[in-house]
Amino acid sequence: MSAKLRVGIVGGTGMVGQRFIELLDQHPWFEVTAIAASAGSAGKTYEEAVKGRWKLSFALPDAVKKIIVQDASKVEEVAANVDFIFCAVDMKKDEIKALEEAYAKAGLPVISNNSAHRWTPDIPMVIPEVNPEHIEVIAAQRKRLGTETGFIAVKPNCSIQSYVPALHALKDFKPKFVVASTYQAISGAGKNFTDWPEMLDNVIPYIGGEEEKSEQEPLRIWGAIENDEIVKASEPQITTQCIRVPVTDGHLATVFVSFENKPTKDIILERWQQFKGRPQELGLPSAPKQFVTYFEEENRPQTKLDRDIEGGMGVSVGRLREDSLYDFKFVGLSHNTLRGAAGGAVLIAELLKAEGYIQPKQG
Repeated sequence: MSAKLRVGIVGGTGMVGQRFIELLDQHPWFEVTAIAASAGSAGKTYEEAVKGRWKLSFALPDAVKKIIVQDASKVEEVAANVDFIFCAVDMKKDEIKALEEAYAKAGLPVISNNSAHRWTPDIPMVIPEVNPEHIEVIAAQRKRLGTETGFIAVKPNCSIQSYVPALHALKDFKPKFVVASTYQAISGAGKNFTDWPEMLDNVIPYIGGEEEKSEQEPLRIWGAIENDEIVKASEPQITTQCIRVPVTDGHLATVFVSFENKPTKDIILERWQQFKGRPQELGLPSAPKQFVTYFEEENRPQTKLDRDIEGGMGVSVGRLREDSLYDFKFVGLSHNTLRGAAGGAVLIAELLKAEGYIQPKQG
């Protein structure tokens, strides 16, 4: 067996960074060898840096406890001993763009959990089962950045994972109009109930910027590469509402959809059952065997019961039925910090390794 690829986590002390630590513990292909964060955490052991801030029920792995946290802004130092990085920093958007480009220009592949580069034309924003072909734009990006090995790839918004895969399985029937309301967990804001007691027994009908992302990002995912950049699709037309609800993890969506060529319910169920993508074909370590799972019960999927399906990497769907205004309506669910955040980024990295874009550093 070849040696594992060495991974750095930039932004490793936050909630998503902690998820990366969890998911990469005992990973068959990747090993965490560097953790970077703000200057305030630099110089501490990782155990010291997250003391009192560890938000997961998963115990802090011994393998990372004594890693000395580095200053994320010192790009060359962080880059020296890793083959690629995951980035999940909490900074201003322009600062994130500059930081990620600096790591890429240093020759490192950057798998980003941040939104800063989701609309940079030659940076792929990927759900690996849906648009793996978009990674081909990396060649043009490398040329622009002046690097043979570095690049940036980004993960899309966490909430769209609850309904975009289910719609993608039906793309042959040309969805025309989509109405989606998402009911989003507090971990999507990087918080738990200790941090955010105001969310107990409460619903907040607004998440800043979320509706714009939810309406536009699916169109980029369904877009195509033209003249070395990704051009977004023009359809379907999507409108959304995004609501914060008092659950720890899991984003649930209610979806209404009309098609140019309306399928039958049986065909829709068959497409969801059979839906496989490149990760399943390649047998990637984090890929769910059953990507979309349909529940026949009228009261499923439920966030608490079903968010962890396929290790949190699957998508659950239920309550498919015809609608009086639209063709069909259904409910979707995905785990926002696993499939939607760190897990989705790990799966992107696995895809990029399998396709030859991430390789051990030479020399």
